[in-house]
Parts: sequence; structure tokens; C-alpha cells
Amino acid sequence: MDEHSLVQWLDYQQQLHPENIELGLNRIRVVAGRLQLAPVKSVCIVVAGTNGKGSSIAMLEAIYGAAGYRVGCYTSPHLYDYCERVRIDGVAASEQSFCAAFKSIEQARGTTELTFFEFGTLAALKILSEQALDIVLLEVGLGGRLDAVNIVDADLALITQIDIDHRDWLGDSRETIGAEKAGIMRRGRPVVCADSSAPHSVVEHARQLGAELFLAGAQFSVSECPPEPGWSIKLNGTELRLPRPALVGSGQVENAAAVVQVVELLQLRLPVSTNEVADGLVNVTLPGRFEYREGSPSMILDVAHNPQACRELAENLGRFPPVGKRIAVLGMLVDKDISACLQPLLDLFDRWCLASLTELRGATASELQATLIGLGSNAPITLFDSVPEAVQQAHALAQPDDQLVVFGSFHTVGMAG
Repeated sequence: MDEHSLVQWLDYQQQLHPENIELGLNRIRVVAGRLQLAPVKSVCIVVAGTNGKGSSIAMLEAIYGAAGYRVGCYTSPHLYDYCERVRIDGVAASEQSFCAAFKSIEQARGTTELTFFEFGTLAALKILSEQALDIVLLEVGLGGRLDAVNIVDADLALITQIDIDHRDWLGDSRETIGAEKAGIMRRGRPVVCADSSAPHSVVEHARQLGAELFLAGAQFSVSECPPEPGWSIKLNGTELRLPRPALVGSGQVENAAAVVQVVELLQLRLPVSTNEVADGLVNVTLPGRFEYREGSPSMILDVAHNPQACRELAENLGRFPPVGKRIAVLGMLVDKDISACLQPLLDLFDRWCLASLTELRGATASELQATLIGLGSNAPITLFDSVPEAVQQAHALAQPDDQLVVFGSFHTVGMAG
């Protein structure tokens, strides 16, 4: 392939490898070596975890941006546009930069097969390597130990909340999943864990490896500051009071605490003042994480797609009751624990609009309906062939003081727009 559009490149990558997911580092290491993409020249943080990765990266991006540093980010998946996956100083990379990176990768890979995600990770590293950045933030796609991002030896590892997800790939217990996340640690380098009940496998891996672990509830701790809307963090024997992050959600203060610990650990290399930390927290934005849109009806969009995230969504919805009724627009992937996801939300909706996802691994509306009925739902259920159709009909059914909640997948929120 030579001069092709981004859409053509992405279609080509999806056809190139028989599996969308094939964990392992050998293939991508070979091609990264040919492209001389490692080591990353900037200060680098790799972020893994079940929930909170995107929020944590957004906070770090906002804080270091407020401090005047040049920040590059790689996150996945995207919501609306593939180019969102790479940001430089908060601006998405261009289609042209992705196409140029893909062309270089295609020339370098020879006969080495790459998955769709490996292509994207290499492109992100190449685009970021061509910028004069102070710090690079990389989000693990799946797990950690065998994820493509883990070819990078980060200066610091951040592990967010750990829960059950991707059972087929990572295992069906927090201990086995924690061990996979712990694979991003490096000997002699710090690792921050936002999960105060971190699996023993995380703590033990840090001990055996010789990585210095900073664990929520141990090396740093959080407390609320009523009646003020702020919170405080204790670290290094001192207490720091900060405003709540602009991201709405019961778990965002815990995410912010781990982020502040990360910033503290990097102070000698990238100094940041308390005021700059505060500025970053109050100005951070991230679409699709309990994103509230005013209107008649109002709308909340949330990418929650695993049990822990759905429990948090239920808690957040309890804090924002509608004046009228609440209508769900739901689309999910079939390999998720749909029953465990919907259980805590069952009594919070007056109507369900269920959408089939046409993407690979997408659940049908009928499959979602069967789960709801099996859980004992008595609310009216309507089935739709697509998310846009479900959203349109939900709007038609809603009264001005009702609340629409779109959730279940990045795909669902992305298509709801």
C-alpha cells in the first residue's frame, strides 16, 4: 500500500491478521526495533487497570498541560474518531500523520503479521516520537503483561481499579487479572496503584520484582473535606487539599489521588505546583464518562461496560435523579458479563431501549432482552436494530423532564454522538 486514506488503512489492517486480539510482544517488538521506537525519549507513564485508565490519563494530561509541559497521549478505544487515540497537547493527531506512520510500519514489518491494535500502537509511538514532548502517557489496551504497549519501559507505572473483565483473555478472578496488570511494572521503578484493595498478586509482583509500590490507603490516602466540596490527600507525611476533579463520578477522587501521587513522584524531573495540580483537576474533560448533557430531555452518556463500572454508574445515577422518568439506551458486547452489569441498574430505569451492536462481538437486542427478563425486569422493553435508532426513539418517547442514559460500550456511546 502507498497513498491511501485512513479508512483504507484501517480496513486493510483488519483484514491483515486473522485475529483482532492476539496477545504477545514478539511481533510488535521486532517491528518497533526496525523503526527505532524504543526507548521513549520523554518521561513516560504506562497506565493499566480495569476502570479509570482514561480518566487518570485525562487528569495527568490536564495537570501537566496546566504546568506548561508538552504532553503526548495514546488511549484506546476511541469514541467518535480514530484520530482521538493520539493527542498532542490536547489536540488529536491528524489523519495525515496516521497515514504516514502506517506507511512506515507497513514498509518495516516485512512478513511480520500485526494485529489491528499492534498497528495502532506502533503508529502512536511513531507519531509521538516525532514530537518534542516533555511527557508521554500510554494506556494499556488489554491486561498489561502481554499488551502491545508493554514493549515500552516506562519511568513509572500506574495501575487503576482492578475488577473482572475480559475473562477469556485475563482470567476470571481479581488475583489472576491483577497479575496481568502488574506486568507493566519495571525493576527499580515506582508503581502507583489506585486500588486500595489491590489483589495480593499486585503487591507480591512488586515485591519480587523490586519495584517500589505506592498503594492507595497505605503510602497515600484520601479523605473528604466536608462541608467544602474538596478533598485532601496525605502523602510524604503532609496533607494537601485540592478541589474535586471536574469529572463526575464516585470513583474520580480515588483516581485523582493516584494521579497526584504520580505527579509527586516525578517532581524532580517535571516540577508541578499545587495550583497547577488544582487547575488541571478543575479543568479536565473526558467525553463518555458520566457525561451530562443538558436538554429536554437531559442525557447522560457513560461507557460503563463491566460490573464494577456499572455499579459506579448506578451509584452516580442515584445522586442525579430525574424530575420525570429515566430511559435507558443500552448496547453491549456479547462477551461481557451482561447479567452482572445490569443487576445493579435494574430498578433505576422506567423503560429500556435495547440496541443491537453490529460490531464484531456485539450482542443483539434480543440477547439483552433475555438477560433483563431473566433478572426480573418489569419495565417496558423495546428492541432496535441500531444505537442511532434506539436514541431517536428514546427521544421521541421522552417528556421534557425525563432523563436518557446511554451506556454499555464505547461503541454505544460513540454511535449515540
